[in-house]
Amino acid sequence: MSMTTAAWLPDNGDILLGVMGDPIAQSKSPIMHMAALRALGIPGAYVPLHVAPDKLGDAVEAIRTLGFRGVNVTIPHKVAVMSYLDALDESARDVGAVNTIVNNSGILTGYNTDGIGYVRSLKAEAISDLSGARIMIIGAGGAARGITAALLQEAPSSITIANRTAGRAQELAEEWSSRGNITGTTLEQAERMLDGMDVIINTTSVGMYPHTEEIPIDISQCREGTIVSDLIYNPLRTRLLQESLERGCRIHGGLGMFVYQGAYALEYWTGRPAPTGIMRQTILDCLGGTE
Repeated sequence: MSMTTAAWLPDNGDILLGVMGDPIAQSKSPIMHMAALRALGIPGAYVPLHVAPDKLGDAVEAIRTLGFRGVNVTIPHKVAVMSYLDALDESARDVGAVNTIVNNSGILTGYNTDGIGYVRSLKAEAISDLSGARIMIIGAGGAARGITAALLQEAPSSITIANRTAGRAQELAEEWSSRGNITGTTLEQAERMLDGMDVIINTTSVGMYPHTEEIPIDISQCREGTIVSDLIYNPLRTRLLQESLERGCRIHGGLGMFVYQGAYALEYWTGRPAPTGIMRQTILDCLGGTE
């Protein structure tokens, strides 16, 4: 990892971290980060925080009050949380979404490690060179924003954002249009475009445990050899990935992104290199699967 800062430890020797979302019970972040803290020899805790949308402001204030060093932010708060923070890192400003908050003596700064974590995983595990690739992103939420921003740095031929409502997809596409060839469309229209794509990425929660029977898009028009990627890591192989594999596609799951985005966050909080191997194996053990 390359984003370490000066090593940091709380005055009392214990670090307090967490993840806020709605729902949150399914998150494996606490298991992964507790394993990482133990591996680093840092005493402390990483806890799940169930925060309803109307309580988000109170929850952010509680980070200061309770002395959290930082928290991760997940669905559905990644965009809304920005208005409650004191400062935004360039990564968060650029993307327009936050997935990591760092508390420096009561000053809360938002970061986004989703995009860099995802692209690192995709290039390491599925396609080493994204230049010239035709990419479709399913979804137009906070995760899609981070991934779109990071992918545009890789010089793809085109990015198509597909969403249930065309307006949101087109709005996101227009916002980034100066950085590359990017368009927005509906899921229905997108299904007819699948055979022209090199990489298809699901950034929605459709198919996540416990609703594992769901699928975000009909991939029957997907051509053999296309890379189909899903940000979901629980289950390790979603229905989207399983059906894509049966069609002869190459599949890429969300475990790598989950590990790398968490590793970058951990380094912001501690200033120590994250034990990514231990973090990955911890989740694999927890889910009872293999890659």
